[in-house]
This record gives sequence, structure tokens and C-alpha cells, in this order.
Amino acid sequence: MLRNEILFRDAFIAIEYNHSDDWIYVNWRGYVNYDTVTAGCEKILEYLKEYQCHKVLNDNTNVEGIWSGASKWVGQDWMPRMQEAGLRYFAWVYSPSTLSRLSTEKSIKHTEQKEIIQTFESTDLAEDWLRSVV
Repeated sequence: MLRNEILFRDAFIAIEYNHSDDWIYVNWRGYVNYDTVTAGCEKILEYLKEYQCHKVLNDNTNVEGIWSGASKWVGQDWMPRMQEAGLRYFAWVYSPSTLSRLSTEKSIKHTEQKEIIQTFESTDLAEDWLRSVV
């Protein structure tokens, strides 16, 4: 089994490429805000283009607190650019933090093409879904 290739790592985010399943795995960590969310999202977009990938596993399991200040930008600005770059399937794993979950819901509400996003309670379920779609 191939290990994920680490593409980028910072205090708030780790971005990896899963070669065997051909998706980008994003592990967000700690308290994030508008600046860290937008910076991290731009990095994800950069790697999605570079690896010509169509799937993202966006893991918020380790996110704390609210980041809803960035949710409109995520839904209306970043998500359309991700789709233009080839994104077809976006598996979003909820944080156990209620405030973070609300920020996720707000981002999805601001997204026009909601059908590409599926939310999950665990990374296992998200991985199963990503493996089931072509």
C-alpha cells in the first residue's frame, strides 16, 4: 500500500495526495479563520490543478470553533473555481465542534453546485463514498 505523498504542511492544514485512490486528502487542524481558510483553500486548488485530480477528501475532524466568516467565500468564490479546475466529488468530514459544523453548513448553503459535495461523520465513510464514484 502506497503512503500518501505530503504536498503541503502548515500549523492549520496538511495537504496530501493519495496515489492509490487518486484524490487529495486535506487535514484541517485547530482554530481556523478567514485568512487561514482562504490560504489553505488556494493551496488545495493549486494541487488539484497540478495533479489533475477530480476528488477531494476534506477532513474537518480536528477543526475547532467557528470559521463562518470564510463560508461565503468558500461557497461562492472557491468552490466554482475548484469545479472549473476539474473537481467532481468533494467529501466533507464534519468536525465534532458544533460551531465548525455550522460553518461547514453555511459554506454548502452558499455553493451553487451542491450535488458535488457529500458530508460525512467519519473519514471511513467519506473514503467509501469517494471510492464508489468514478
